[in-house]
Amino acid sequence: MSLDKKTVLITGGTGSFGKTMAHYLLDHGCREIRILSRDETKQEEMRIAYGRPELKFYIGDVRDRQSVDKAMRGVDLVFHAAALKQVPSCEFFPLEAVKTNILGSQNVIDSAVEAGVRSVVCLSTDKAVMPVNAMGMTKALMEKTAQAASRQLVQGETTVSCVRYGNVMCSRGSVIPLFIKQIKEGKPLTITEASMTRFMLSLPDAIELVNFAFENARQGDIFIKKAPACTVKLLAETLLEMFHAENELRIIGMRHGEKLYETLANREELRRSEDMGDYYRVSFDDRDLNYGKYFTEGDVEEAATDDYHSHNTYQLNKHELKDLLLTLPEVRAALDR
Repeated sequence: MSLDKKTVLITGGTGSFGKTMAHYLLDHGCREIRILSRDETKQEEMRIAYGRPELKFYIGDVRDRQSVDKAMRGVDLVFHAAALKQVPSCEFFPLEAVKTNILGSQNVIDSAVEAGVRSVVCLSTDKAVMPVNAMGMTKALMEKTAQAASRQLVQGETTVSCVRYGNVMCSRGSVIPLFIKQIKEGKPLTITEASMTRFMLSLPDAIELVNFAFENARQGDIFIKKAPACTVKLLAETLLEMFHAENELRIIGMRHGEKLYETLANREELRRSEDMGDYYRVSFDDRDLNYGKYFTEGDVEEAATDDYHSHNTYQLNKHELKDLLLTLPEVRAALDR
C-alpha cells in the first residue's frame, strides 16, 4: 500500500512503537501523521525532537469517544497502539485495563468506521494467546472486539485487523535496556527465570508487520511475524560478553502474571492460518450463531501441529544473538559510551 499523501492516526503514538512508526511514515511521504495520547510532556518532547510540520498532536484518551472522534476526521489509516501494557499494573488494576484495552479499542474502531477510514490495525500481544494475566485477557478481548466489528462490515467499508507480537527489543520497559543499565552501574543482572524464552523482534520488524497488515488485511485477520528466540539467561550472558563485564546473574523469580515463554498462535488458530512466508495470517472463526450443527456434527479434523511459541521457534546461539543485538542502535550507542 502506498502511504504517499495519506493521513494516518497513531493512538498511543508517544510510546516506543509510535515514535518508530512516525519515523517510518515520515520517510514514506505521508501527508499528515496524527498522534493521539494523554501525555502532553511526551508530546512536547516528540514535537521538539522531530520538528516536522506533518506531525499533528492531539491530547486525548481512547476512553473518551469524543476526543477520538476529533482526531479521526479525515483519516485514511489508523494504527491503534494505545493500551495499558505493564503486566503487574494490569494485575492490580484490572478494571483500568478493561477501560483502556477493551472499551477504548471499541471507541477507536467505532469512530474509524463512522469516519470512513480505509483500514484500522490494532496492536495485540502474545499475552492474548491463552492468557494468564489481566493484560493478556483484555488484549484477547480487544482482538475479539475487532473481529466482532469485522463481522458487521462489508467489502469497501473499513477493514479492521490486528497484529500480534511479543516484547520488542529495546522498547520502553523491555529487558535489554534494563540489562545494559545494570551492567553500566555494576549491579547484578536480575533474571526472573533462567529457562524463560522470548522472541527476538526488532522495532523495524514490528513496523514491517504493521505495514504488511495494511497491505494484506482482510476483515478480522490477525497477522504474526515469525521470529527467532533465545533464553533470558543467554541474552544476559551475551550482553555481558559484548560489554566485557562480569556482573553477577541473580535469579529473582517470576513476576505477577508472567509466562515462561511467549505464544504467538495456538494450534487451533494455526489450523485456520495461512503461511505467508515470514508471516502467518490467522483468519477469524467465521461460523455463525447456529451452534447446533457444530455440537451435533462436530469437527473431525485434528490439529496436526503444536502452538507457535518461543520454546519451539528457531533458537539463536550466542553468535547469532550478538549479531542481532548489534543491529540495534540503542545497543551500539551504549557500547560506544
